[in-house]
Amino acid sequence: MANKRDYYEVLGVQKSAPEDEIKQAYRKLALKYHPDRNRGNAEAEEKFKEATEAYEVLRDPKKRAQYDKFGHEGVAGFEGFGRGAYSDFSDIFGDFDLGDIFEGFFGAGFSGGGGRKKARRGADIQYDLTITLEEAASGKEVQIEVPRHETCSTCNGAGTSAGTKPSVCPVCNGAGQIRQTQGFFSISQTCYKCRGAGKIITNPCKTCGGNGLEVKTRKITVKIPAGVESGSRLKISGEGEQGPGGGVRGDLYVFIHIKKHQVFERHGNDILNIIDISFPLACLGGEIEVPTIMGKKAKMKIPPGTDNGHIFRMKGNGIPYLGSYGRGDQLVKVNIYVPKKLTPRQKELLKEFSQIDEEKVGSAKRQFYSE
Repeated sequence: MANKRDYYEVLGVQKSAPEDEIKQAYRKLALKYHPDRNRGNAEAEEKFKEATEAYEVLRDPKKRAQYDKFGHEGVAGFEGFGRGAYSDFSDIFGDFDLGDIFEGFFGAGFSGGGGRKKARRGADIQYDLTITLEEAASGKEVQIEVPRHETCSTCNGAGTSAGTKPSVCPVCNGAGQIRQTQGFFSISQTCYKCRGAGKIITNPCKTCGGNGLEVKTRKITVKIPAGVESGSRLKISGEGEQGPGGGVRGDLYVFIHIKKHQVFERHGNDILNIIDISFPLACLGGEIEVPTIMGKKAKMKIPPGTDNGHIFRMKGNGIPYLGSYGRGDQLVKVNIYVPKKLTPRQKELLKEFSQIDEEKVGSAKRQFYSE
C-alpha cells in the first residue's frame, strides 16, 4: 500500500473535486492510456490500471469517504477493481460519440449504431487538363468527359438481380454487428461478413456485380479562370464518385497543365518573346510590329543605337492577375539579325560603311596614343 500514489494525484484533481470533474479527468486518462491504443506499452497499461483503480474508488461515495478518512488501507477490502468502472459506457462516455471514440481504439470497422450500414462519401476524382497559354491568359469554358461510378441503372443501387432480395447475414443474424469483449470493454463491431448491412446479396446484379454502382462517362463543363497557372487545381464539388450505400458524391479536382508556347515564355504574370531586327534598324531606329498573347500585333518603337539583347517592356500586355484586376507586362528582347547571304550591293555598302568606321576608329586610336 505504501507504494501507491494518492488517487486524487493520479487523476490530477483536488480532494474537493466534484463527481463530474473526477469523471472528466478519468475519461481523458482512459482514452490516452487505453491498452488498445498503446499495444505493447507496459507503462501506458500500468497508468491505465492505476487511473481505473482511482476512479472506481472516487466515483463511489462510500468508498471515497473511506479513502478520505483512512487512505488506501480504508479501501483495501473492496474487490473488483478494474471492472466496476466499465459497467456502463454512458456513465463515463455518455456525451461523446462512441463510434468516434472506439474507432481510434479498434479501427474504422467499429460502429456504435444499430445494424444499418452507414452510407459513405464517394471518392474524389483527379482529372488532368492541358490548355494553351492563350487559353490561360483569356480564360474559357472547356467540356471534359469524366468516367466515374454512378448508381446502377439496372438495379437502381440495390445490387440484386431482378426479382431477388438479399438474405439475412448468417454471422450477425441481421444485426450488422458482432459483440466482442476488449479487456474491460464490451463493444459491438461491424460484421465482417455483411459489413454492417445485416444482409448478404446471394444473386448480385449482373451489371454492377452487387455493389450498386456502375461506371458511366459524364460530360462536365469546367470554367478556367483567366490567369491560371500550370499546376493549378480547380475543385468542382459533388462531381466525384458516387458514395456507396447512397452516400454523397466526392469532388472532382481538375489539374491544369499549360503547353509550351512557340513564341512566348511565361514568367509569373509577365511574358517574354524574342524579336529579330536588322543591323540598320538597330543603328537608325524605327518602328516594328510584335505579336501579343491577345492575338493582335502591337507597334513598338526601336530607338537609334539599340544594343543586341536589349529588353523592352510593353506594360499591360501580359497575363491577367488571377482573381484580381490588371495584367502583367510583355517583355520584348531584341536580337540583331546577321544575314548569312548578302547581295553584291549589300556587300558594297557594308564595305563602304566599314571603311568609314575604320577611319573613325583609327582616328580615335591615334588620338589616344598621341596623348
